[in-house]
Amino acid sequence: MPTSALHVARTGLEAQDTRMRVIANNLANIGTTGFKRDRANFETLAYQDARVAGARSTNETAYAVGLNLGNGVGVQGTSRIETQGTLSTTGNAFDLALDGPGLFQIELPGGQQGYTRAGNFTLSADGQLVTAQGYVVQPAIQVPQGAQSITVAPDGTVSATLPGDAAPAELGQLTIASFPNPAGLQAIGDNYLVETAASGAAEIGPGGDNGRGSIRQGMLEASNVNVVEELVEMIEAQRAYEINSKMISSVDEMLRNANQTL
Repeated sequence: MPTSALHVARTGLEAQDTRMRVIANNLANIGTTGFKRDRANFETLAYQDARVAGARSTNETAYAVGLNLGNGVGVQGTSRIETQGTLSTTGNAFDLALDGPGLFQIELPGGQQGYTRAGNFTLSADGQLVTAQGYVVQPAIQVPQGAQSITVAPDGTVSATLPGDAAPAELGQLTIASFPNPAGLQAIGDNYLVETAASGAAEIGPGGDNGRGSIRQGMLEASNVNVVEELVEMIEAQRAYEINSKMISSVDEMLRNANQTL
């Protein structure tokens, strides 16, 4: 019925609007350190079976095909694309990038564990390695006052030359978290992700171990957003939105003709 077609087209408009929102968020975060682009996934809504294939059409015969009417489309979910972002040199000793899979561990307020790819860290007033929000990077690294030549090895070992000592002293080791299903991590904003039942438990280890990414000191990872790819996605979404809009106009024209005829 035409009225049903209106509602089916409406689901298409809503789905493409959601797709555009995902694309807009990707483009808005193109300059966000360590940001991973999202992709919207869609699914068909429930079907109404007006006639089931194989049902009896007469005492001797059965329908060869069914009559199934779809109700449109819905957003199945969003997938985070975990491809590596470009590494750029900053020269800042506390800027750390991950070259490969994995996440830095952060202690969020309340003691909750958070995870991030954004390694633009700094020192707090008491010498702890923290994020821009002041959250402590885990395991905690305490840098003594006056420490010089701070180095972070690819496996996360942090060393510094202390006043009065010729040889560098080891201050601790940053570890990297990995997950059985990183796509199941929940984004909570501010570049942080948290563990969920879908992601599985965090597996912790040094950088470069068991496939985890190595730490690159003095570098930051750019977002993995590709402008050209996002523009193509945007054009496709726009065209799909226009087609669904025309569908509503067509059905409206059919209803107007029916009203004028009857």
